Formats: sequence, structure tokens, C-alpha cells
Amino acid sequence: MDKKQKMAKMFYDELISGNRITFIYLENNEFIGEGSLVFKNNDPDYTIPDKRIYLSRMIVKDEYRNRGVGGIILDYLIDYAEQLGYEEISLGVDTDNSSARHLYEKKGFTNVLYMGEDEYGEYVKLLKKLK
Repeated sequence: MDKKQKMAKMFYDELISGNRITFIYLENNEFIGEGSLVFKNNDPDYTIPDKRIYLSRMIVKDEYRNRGVGGIILDYLIDYAEQLGYEEISLGVDTDNSSARHLYEKKGFTNVLYMGEDEYGEYVKLLKKLK
């Protein structure tokens, strides 16, 4: 099983178990983007039970980028996490993804938890305080 298949299976298993909730953004019944929140993750930087939730896999189709869709999805996920009572929300982003980093920083993800590298490349873990 390759990396993409493993990741897809992990996402599917998290959805089925209730550990992941995914929101889909549609325009005229067309998929435009999505974002997920994960409740428990093996990495303590990403989740702390009942305190910190992990924003995972936020994407917008290429042709819809730079139109505010990412901000809409991000605002919705932040709001949802607050409604669930979480105090913090974390995420990981590739260091070379300047558009996403700019959006996250603009929305308050300004605390750097970790900078490092994995099999996909260099990335940074960011945190936003909700309360």
C-alpha cells in the first residue's frame, strides 16, 4: 500500500470512528474545498483531550484559490471548534506553502509549536488560542 492509500485509509477510519469530522464547501453542487477537525492524534502537539483540536487537510481546488474560499472554510472550522468548547486549535503546514501560511497567520495561527521535516518535506506546526 502506497502513502496516499495509507493516508486515505487513515482518514476513512477516523471518519468512521468519529475521530474526524469533515466539512465540504460546495458551489452549485460542485466540490470546491474541504477541511477536517481531528479530536485525537498520536502527536501531542496536535491534540490535547478536551483542550486542543487538530485542523487537518484543509484544501481548496486550484481554480478557486485566492477568492476567499479558504478563509470561509477556516473561519467555519475555528467557529465549530469554539462551539465544541476547545481552547486551542492546531495545524501543520508546509513551510514552502506561503499562501496557506499567510492565511493561517492572518486568522491567528501565530504560535509556532514545532518546525521540522517528515517524509513529505519541511513543515511547521501552528497554534491558535480560542479562549
